[in-house]
Amino acid sequence: MKIAVSGCLLGEEIRFNGGHSQDRFVTQSLGEYAQFVSFCPEHLAFGTPRSTVRLVEDENDGYYIQSSDGEVDVMDKLLHTNNIELQKIQNEPIRGIIFKSKSPSCGLGSALIYRTNGYSKEKDDGLFVKMCKERFPLLPMEEEGRLNDPWLRENFIMQLFAYDDFENFKASKPTMKDLVAFHQSYKFMLQAKDEVMYRRLGRIVGNHDKLSFDEILKKYEHVFKTIIAEKSSIAKNRNVLEHMAGFVKDKISKVEKEMLHEQIHDYANKIVPLIAPLSRLHMFAKKYSVEYLLNQKFLHPYPKELALRSDIKSGK
Repeated sequence: MKIAVSGCLLGEEIRFNGGHSQDRFVTQSLGEYAQFVSFCPEHLAFGTPRSTVRLVEDENDGYYIQSSDGEVDVMDKLLHTNNIELQKIQNEPIRGIIFKSKSPSCGLGSALIYRTNGYSKEKDDGLFVKMCKERFPLLPMEEEGRLNDPWLRENFIMQLFAYDDFENFKASKPTMKDLVAFHQSYKFMLQAKDEVMYRRLGRIVGNHDKLSFDEILKKYEHVFKTIIAEKSSIAKNRNVLEHMAGFVKDKISKVEKEMLHEQIHDYANKIVPLIAPLSRLHMFAKKYSVEYLLNQKFLHPYPKELALRSDIKSGK
């Protein structure tokens, strides 16, 4: 899959001072499974090295772009290159965007806005981020600073791979039967995000309004991509784990059942990471050929080599 990434995070020496901010999780870990589309509207507009720019409030509660070299407003220059980079991203089948934190162009909620007196006012999205959100409202987006949080990282990667999975599914010219199977495979992952929205998806698949398949798929896509953008929680995951345990309860021994529920309890109390009860459930599902569980994306939402569920801090 292809992911758009701020060029400096890929190791490109295009920061204002001629340096880079290479992120090894992106380039090495995620790089095993993705190709990158680099962007940097500031480099394109002003070259490297360059004067710094910042967001300054205007009289309409918006902001303009001010350069440290004395040029009061360089908004038009940056808007022009923003549109060029936006078009480049749009021309690629991207599955997500990773931005550079704190950048006036690419900060995702972390770009500082300054008052006209020079003092900082608040944080907001950078100029390019705002444009990307408007153009790609359902696309997975995150900044590298927030990806240092194991919980946010695990949720973003889960969303990224689910988004890619749906896009590949949509391109396979699916039938209604295929959609039912796809929906079934995502049952527990979707429930771990939003039970109410999951039930809404079920009603779409049920097609009580007798819509055409194209209409159903379009409605399903919007709700599915909205749900996968939500964050899972320990409480929601615990409910899902207990539900999954019900599929093996009549097959495992009393001792095995006690050990499984003990691990689920320990996960809920942040004693063990999510991978512990999940691995035990997976083992039981394989041992007793419980295909319904084995086909669940919740067991393997992304390549296991990323090992994101092995961190006890990946749950909140």
